[in-house]
Amino acid sequence: MLGLALIMGFSIYLSFPIILRNKMEARTSVLLVSFAVGILVFLAGDIFSDVASQIYSAGSYVADPLSTLIFILSVGSLFSILYFIENPRMKYGHTDHFIPRRVALIVAIGMGLQNLTEGLVFGSAYVVGLTGLFLVILVGFVLQNFTEGFPIVSPFIGFERPRVMYLAGLYFIGGFPTIAGSLIGYYYVNPYLNIMFDGLAIGAIIYVIIPMLRNLFKQADSVKSGSLVYLGIIVGFLIGFAVNAI
Repeated sequence: MLGLALIMGFSIYLSFPIILRNKMEARTSVLLVSFAVGILVFLAGDIFSDVASQIYSAGSYVADPLSTLIFILSVGSLFSILYFIENPRMKYGHTDHFIPRRVALIVAIGMGLQNLTEGLVFGSAYVVGLTGLFLVILVGFVLQNFTEGFPIVSPFIGFERPRVMYLAGLYFIGGFPTIAGSLIGYYYVNPYLNIMFDGLAIGAIIYVIIPMLRNLFKQADSVKSGSLVYLGIIVGFLIGFAVNAI
């Protein structure tokens, strides 16, 4: 199981060659970053669909109070924490500067939290002995982790080219929790734990989408390519859905 978890977790590095590209044209940059935002939008919806199945029991429209509370607190707390970390002195207002390293780190944290819950699912499926299911989960997680690497590197597109070791560290933050989650899920199963980490992941993803979109439209306006933003987001969303469906 540990070997399979390692494959799942570090499959995020399959998208690592993206960093080897030389500086690209502004329009291409806008399209690729929009594509990454589309993937993030899909991931937020995909995570919530998993949470909803736990908050609402089968055939019921009444939410479980404790599960709902855990989810709300998880989303709101991480979103607030990231905001106050980024804007420690509210009386001076916050900066409008787009800092690729900071945004990429938040994306990596969001991916890591999501992959932690996916690892929990994989570990619990393995210990139960659902062979057919866990093979499907394995393939699906490898494909999804591959797409998750791109949003991590996307904040750097059109800006600085990060050092390879620094970006490798961000990928590790995004991928290693899959392995940790698999080990935890193998020995311990708790649905409330899944809800908490899913809520934290959604909070991080929602938070990071805001500065990415704000900067993205600035770039698009400068090269008069606003339509590429819409195209990239919908294509990224649909590809995220297609990979998840597989």
